[in-house]
Amino acid sequence: MKKTMQSMMNTAEVKSFAKAFLADRSILSSQLDHFVILPGFCDVHVHFREPGFSYKETIASGSRAAARGGYTAVCTMPNLNPVPDTKANLQEQLAIIARDAAVSVYPYASITVGQKGERLSDMAEMAEDAIAFSDDGRGVQSDALMREAMRTAKSLGKMIVAHCEVNALLHGGYIHDGSYARTHGHRGICSESEYAQIERDLALVRETQCAYHVCHISAKESVDLIRHAKAEGLDVTCETAPHYLVMDDSDLQEDGRFKMNPPLRDRSDREALVAGVLDGTIDMIATDHAPHSAEEKSRGLENSAFGIVGLETAFPLLYTKLVKAGILSLDRLIDLMVYNPRRRFGIPLGESFSLWDLEEAFTVDPNEFLTMGRATPLAGMRLFGRNQITVSNGKIVYSR
Repeated sequence: MKKTMQSMMNTAEVKSFAKAFLADRSILSSQLDHFVILPGFCDVHVHFREPGFSYKETIASGSRAAARGGYTAVCTMPNLNPVPDTKANLQEQLAIIARDAAVSVYPYASITVGQKGERLSDMAEMAEDAIAFSDDGRGVQSDALMREAMRTAKSLGKMIVAHCEVNALLHGGYIHDGSYARTHGHRGICSESEYAQIERDLALVRETQCAYHVCHISAKESVDLIRHAKAEGLDVTCETAPHYLVMDDSDLQEDGRFKMNPPLRDRSDREALVAGVLDGTIDMIATDHAPHSAEEKSRGLENSAFGIVGLETAFPLLYTKLVKAGILSLDRLIDLMVYNPRRRFGIPLGESFSLWDLEEAFTVDPNEFLTMGRATPLAGMRLFGRNQITVSNGKIVYSR
């Protein structure tokens, strides 16, 4: 088996192997002992920080981390400098992608100018180059402005991808408003800050018939709202992140690597998210990979920046905690990480795959990451599944 794996380092043989694998799309995995070939993962929610914040991450470092994690396509969020709110600003990012990206990178354009939520960006001039429109990191607070954004996106044949958060309900919170916050004297973020804006947006989708996708849902009420919207026939999809499926606020520690937005919520929320994955309410899993500098994540729960990294650990975490645990099938996980996001966002697979040793165990060590970020609540956790090689569009982009 080792000889077979090593022979795949030859480019011609890798392409031949990819061609044979891709010839039968009904085969989700091709078993070779405990090695498995998986189609290239697709993450529709990452932060690569460039241009503007390259001390946190770059297109080069982020895409290399993606390749190591088995991802061959990612969608980058617009909280950059300059914000991609004009064609010229978006082209600046696209030029870096063309020069430095190891995998396929599809940028979002912002919904509003500067992501300030005051007036719409020039959506029409960016529609051709943007995968969709999002103000991720900030919810659009104005009902009228979001209605206008949805109508515009509908006319352009594009999707609105929403970070849902009601600012008036945050009250300075930074972790979930639950037992850990009360016990340890922290200010909490209530679940209503998320689901109230989802409820608002769903009413606007009903009115405008816009294609709509909800980012990183974390609350049980959000799952219920989206489940009912789908039953009604609205053009709605959603994602959650790996950490919300396997952790909750009982896992919190007094460390910035446990701080993300939305926060880890109650056990009942985690269980509702798993149920939503199992019944198809939740369409896909996205990492919300959000690197920061070590200094920005060293200030504890209250003062650290929001965000953790996840591209290099997503599949091992989900495979270990859900598939090996008998909660989720491998085929269903591949739907969530490959086929569903690609189908919804129109991202082709091509000759893209990765080769995993599912029986190899390892301990998560952030110092081994290819991303520039190191903050993860998984540090020290024992997981199964090591990627050996990633091929993106017929090209080797990662080799262990």
